[in-house]
Amino acid sequence: MTSTTTIGTTTETPIAAAPEAAEVELLIGGMTCASCAARVEKKLNRMDGVTATVNYATEKAKVSYPAGIQVADLIATVVKTGYTAEEPAPPRPETPIRDHDPELASLRERLTVSALLALPVVLLSMVPALQFDNWQWLALTLAAPVVVWGGLPFHKAAFTNARHGAATMDTLVSVGTLAAFGWSLWALFWGDAGMAGMHDEFRLTVSRTDGASTIYLEVAAGVVALILLGRYLEARSKRRAGAALRALMQLGAKDVAVLRDGREVRLPVAELAVGDRFVVRPGEKIATDGTVVEGVSAVDASMLTGESVPVDVAPGDTVTGATVNAGGRLVVAASRVGSDTQLARMARLVEDAQNGKAEVQRLADRISGIFVPVVLLIALGTFGVWLAVTGDTAAAFTAAVAVLIIACPCALGLATPTALMVGTGRGAQLGILIKGPEVLESTRRVDTVVLDKTGTITTGRMTLQEVHVAEGTDERELLRLAGALEHASEHPVARAVAAGAEERV
Repeated sequence: MTSTTTIGTTTETPIAAAPEAAEVELLIGGMTCASCAARVEKKLNRMDGVTATVNYATEKAKVSYPAGIQVADLIATVVKTGYTAEEPAPPRPETPIRDHDPELASLRERLTVSALLALPVVLLSMVPALQFDNWQWLALTLAAPVVVWGGLPFHKAAFTNARHGAATMDTLVSVGTLAAFGWSLWALFWGDAGMAGMHDEFRLTVSRTDGASTIYLEVAAGVVALILLGRYLEARSKRRAGAALRALMQLGAKDVAVLRDGREVRLPVAELAVGDRFVVRPGEKIATDGTVVEGVSAVDASMLTGESVPVDVAPGDTVTGATVNAGGRLVVAASRVGSDTQLARMARLVEDAQNGKAEVQRLADRISGIFVPVVLLIALGTFGVWLAVTGDTAAAFTAAVAVLIIACPCALGLATPTALMVGTGRGAQLGILIKGPEVLESTRRVDTVVLDKTGTITTGRMTLQEVHVAEGTDERELLRLAGALEHASEHPVARAVAAGAEERV
């Protein structure tokens, strides 16, 4: 990666400096597809002087706004659009990683129940040999909870968007499944489909049929189950990608021994203030960025630099939070705490990379923004053309519903941001910080990679290769003594000697 500097020309005419824009990050709630993100972004960008980027995968909006506009105004605009918005809480290294995600668990429960109920409906409808007398009523009993309860998130989102005069991917799911289910209800209760002995054959071709004897319960139930499966896989991939950022924050220390009136007081890292002096014992993580005031030691900074060899520090040297004290006792004066530390800046870099948009993602978002209205128009046109040409309402309805159902999946707007999240998150886990999605996207043009550290391409762990002894000295005895001496040390060289001695003696 290279950095560029833009040099511009100046004129003699004084130009008034524009007021500096402020930036804020908002958590957006209620988005269910990429077209939702496109709507929120469009509404925010219509505000005077506001520049916003909304990422569906991270469910965040990065907004730049001028003086005169408050964060509350931005939030109010998002709420008027039909979604929720709030400022995120600052990241805290001591916050534990949640293994249980209530939203993911709820989605998994909805998916499991819907899949178990939808599978018999699909089998009964598509395998004539399984169709017994009045099988259609059992299919209705099983399909109804799937369409109503399983598809409730889609119906609620479609209704909310309709109130605001918008249509999203959920509109396609809701309209398509409810149309298929509603037609089936009409055919069962007012048509001939509810009669005993009715059979529904599976056909690969479209032919004229009596609409009063045709049901589409397998379409309604099957599509809801499949879309729920897609949403569950999307949610799980987003959580896994976000876990990299949470794991990065977990690298920091959880508590610290602060010196108060000559005594050590154990406090959470969040209570550490600039100027506080704290003690770091051998093997402990340095709680925050600071300057050494007492002690001499070696600090393992491999998590920042990739170098396995510790750096010697003495009074006056700076140290970084989350690095490990591999030698003696240190007393450090805190110089940066909280969101100002190097670790927090690294996490923010990863988060900014995940929140940004590559050019291909912007293209996908633009397409998804007009995708749904176009699909609805095509479905209406399909119904009208089939009805005019064939005069068969059932066949026309079947073709229109097929258009809606086929267009339901929203991978169009999710594939790219999810790939970017996974790429930047996995990079952070491996010690690679990616400055932004445009950088990740441009790597396809890279033909040469220059590395400046051995720790970048090695395991970062030293090993004992050879032992040279003086004349008259036994190698095994030397290794035994050296291993015993170095066994209790945290220094990487000492660990290599101890491990080598254990293997060879």
